[in-house]
Formats: sequence, C-alpha cells, structure tokens
Amino acid sequence: MARRERCNGCKLYLMVPPEAQSIRCAVCHTITNTNNAAIARWGHVHDSLIGPRRTSPHGSGTHAFPYVYGPHQRPPQPRPPLSPVSVHGRKRALLCGLNYYGKPYGLKGSINDVKCMRYLLVEKLGFPIDSILMLTDEKDPYKIPTKQNIRKGLKWLVYGCQPGDSLVFHFSGHGDRQIDYDNDEVDGFDEALCPLDHDTEGKIIDDEINATIVRPLPRGAMLHAIIDACHSGTILDLPFVCRMNKEGFYIWEDQRKPSFYKGTSGGLAYCFSACDDNQVSADTTAFTKTSTRTGAMTFSFIQAVENEPGLTYGRLLNAMRNAIRDAKAGLRLSGPIATLVNKVFFGSTSQEPQLSSSYTFDIYSKRFVL
Repeated sequence: MARRERCNGCKLYLMVPPEAQSIRCAVCHTITNTNNAAIARWGHVHDSLIGPRRTSPHGSGTHAFPYVYGPHQRPPQPRPPLSPVSVHGRKRALLCGLNYYGKPYGLKGSINDVKCMRYLLVEKLGFPIDSILMLTDEKDPYKIPTKQNIRKGLKWLVYGCQPGDSLVFHFSGHGDRQIDYDNDEVDGFDEALCPLDHDTEGKIIDDEINATIVRPLPRGAMLHAIIDACHSGTILDLPFVCRMNKEGFYIWEDQRKPSFYKGTSGGLAYCFSACDDNQVSADTTAFTKTSTRTGAMTFSFIQAVENEPGLTYGRLLNAMRNAIRDAKAGLRLSGPIATLVNKVFFGSTSQEPQLSSSYTFDIYSKRFVL
C-alpha cells in the first residue's frame, strides 16, 4: 500500500509506492530518500487521513493526492490545488470576468461577458458545464479573480493536457502595458492583465501567460484565448500577429526575437484580442440596445460564431471588426460640434480586434473550431 513521505524540498506530503527507495517530488522535483521501515506504520493509516482509496488514475479527481513516481518513471504534471472543477474531458475553459466593484475604474459588462461566453460554450459548442471554471467578483474566495486565483486557474487549464484537447481562456476586464525589462518585446512593452487586486499584488504580464498556457501545449492540443481588455493585441506573446487592413487584406507579422522562444510544445495556440497593443477597448450598451452592458469584443465574437457556423478565422475577425465599426458609427454624433464630441467620447484611435497565432496559416480557408 502506498504511504506518505514529506518532501525534503517543499515539505509537502507525497504518496509513495511501497517499493520505492527514493522519490522525486512532482511539484519541486527534489529527490527524497524514503524510509522503508516506515512502510508498515503508514500502511495502516486510516482512510480518514488520506481519503478513501480510489480506482481512478493517480492524481485524478478533485481531492486526490498527487502521485509521485519512482526515479525511472516519468512524473505527471502537478495538479494545482485550485477548485472543485473536474479536470476530465476533452474540452476545458477558464472564464474571468472582472467588474472591479467599488473601484473608480469599475466596469459594468465584464461579468455579463463571461456568462454569455459560458452559454455559448455549453449550449452551442458542447463544452461540459463541469469543465468550465468561472472567476468573477463573487463571495467564494476560490472564485474571485485575484492574481493568485487567476494564476492557479491558468495552471489548471493546461494541467494534464493531451492531444485532441480544446482549451479556452476568456478574460474580460482591464488590460495595461508596461516597460519591457528583459528585451523580448518588439515594441519595447509588456502587455498585462489586471487582476482584482492588481493595485497591491501587481499585474499578470504576457511573459507569464505565455510560459503558463502556451509553451506547455502539446502536439495535437489546441488553445483559444479571447481577451476583452485594453492593450491586449499580443497578450499571449504568440510569435505571429495577423495585420489586416479595412478591406480584409492581411499579412503575418513575425514577432519572434532570436533569444526567446514563445511558441508551443507542438500544439496550436490562437488569440483573439479586443484591440491592438496601443489601443483601448470598451464595454457598451450599443449591441444589446438595453441598459445591459457587454464588452464590444466579446459580444461581437459570440454573435459572429452563433450567426455563422463553420466560418473561417478570417471571416470571424472581419465580422467582429465590422460589428464594432457599425456600432460606433451608430453612436457617433453629427453636427457642428461632432468632431470635438466624438473625439472626447470615442478617442482618436478606434478599437480593432486582433488575431495572433503560434504559426502562420491562411485565415480565409481554415475553419474556426473550438
């Protein structure tokens, strides 16, 4: 019977096969020599201490202990102790909606965005409801989109990812940009997401997001990020950005720098962003025609996917851009003071959704599939 040993590195208790004489921690990778004399003592530990025995694979299920393999076995990726959401299934999604209640920079449409996205994924695209983790401004401390919880959610999203899996990361909230200090950005800036506690804990920059959910993506797996935030054009730090003009013509812009690898481990990663790195996005009532606010990008994305099943990546990007242009055109004023008022309320730079990818492809022939 497996027993428990404390890791010499991180001090976590590890489940050890009875025949193992040394173990490697799946969390910190420290090798710990085991005490065989303790086998009998730990072999009779009551189920109430380590939980009932399971027939499911080691480390699976909500409350299972991570299984630690011997020196000649490949350790599994550690399961982040995040939430009661099952890691089983071929489709999985992390949805983060931040209204920043009580803050002077609060939003009104972000939680509506993730609720709409969950409906699309479950009702239209076949995502199991228990494979979706939502982080919103709620009372459950494990479901509040703090920096720590978003980090855990990102690790949960890619945990145990296998060929054939489809992953979705949706974020609706504030984005920002800051000086790039490690010289891995073409434009000299890191893009960042703003968690609920970013004022005290700091932002989550694109370098970390890339390292967490892009680089581990194995061959045969697919990741789509839908980021409804300001300055989000390259928020996943993917190697290629699709530069498209208003007529729909495009080229792929290479964002790679020789000393930095920002690709996957063989999987495919795509990111639809609300706007370019130097632009801002907005939530609005223009699409709902009611007092209910939504993010312009999220609404236009969902609308395009629902209205045109089987559309291509190029058609989707164009549909989103056209919807936002049309909505803004309908809101703009005309008359003697139109130029001044429109500049104040809409700014000099329009919001244009962006597409980036881990590789280049023909956006007008490849079908969009989640």
